[in-house]
Amino acid sequence: MARRTLRDLLTAYKKGGRWVMSTAYDFPMAHVAEAAGVDLILVGDSLGQVVLGYPDTLSVTLDDMVRHAGAVVRGAPDTFVVADLPFLTYHVSDAQALVNAGRLMTEARVQAVKLEGGRRVADTVRRLVDAGIPVMGHLGFTPQSVYAFGGYTVQGRSEAAAEALYTDALALEAAGAFAVVLEMVPAPLAALITDALQIPTIGIGAGAATDGQVLVAHDMLGLYWGRAPRFTKQYADIGQAMEAALRQYADEVRTGVFPADEHTFSMEPAVLERLAARHGHPAPR
Repeated sequence: MARRTLRDLLTAYKKGGRWVMSTAYDFPMAHVAEAAGVDLILVGDSLGQVVLGYPDTLSVTLDDMVRHAGAVVRGAPDTFVVADLPFLTYHVSDAQALVNAGRLMTEARVQAVKLEGGRRVADTVRRLVDAGIPVMGHLGFTPQSVYAFGGYTVQGRSEAAAEALYTDALALEAAGAFAVVLEMVPAPLAALITDALQIPTIGIGAGAATDGQVLVAHDMLGLYWGRAPRFTKQYADIGQAMEAALRQYADEVRTGVFPADEHTFSMEPAVLERLAARHGHPAPR
């Protein structure tokens, strides 16, 4: 099966299909996401928190993203993969953004990049799109601006803030973005923006009226030890199952249950006997 293309995704959107996007940060998780049939995989800079143990996304480097995104692309050979441009990799100049997005495309082999912001990054989005790089936008709560927001807060509740988000979304569409993530936005505002745009919206904490949804896989699978966001639904507790399995392994090693005969390899007894005799060891039992 050939990798799903942007044309495939947009064709499905125009027919009324809802996009399903999940995060993945490594080869095995990407393989599972593809087997589950998700439409897009996001290699988010959220890997800083759920994989690398940072308190936020700001410490994630471009090298981190290239390495993890490359693993995901190899693990999901048929799925459309989007990777985040990390903090300060597209803010200095359009030329900087082009070089850094180019690394994700040429080294990691992703099919698109995502960046945060609206009107302030519209020219950058346009430059990337003109260079042949598909761009997904990200509005509402944008994690790279967590300290500017003063924490993890819903965005767009006031009239001025709602107007700014609405205008930002139109600016991203005009700049050539193929889709926009709306994060922690009031559901009615997300619905209004979705109705205004001719490109898909993907919600995360933005209600059910968006054209698709994205969740952090570690949150929905119970692999993130901490307070889960309100908008996350936990579909499994894989973390607890993993802990139980490792605890059983530890117990079996300490009690001598593992490894058993079926987990070991044999050799010709005569070979072992000659080796032992040659080096002065007692005859093997």
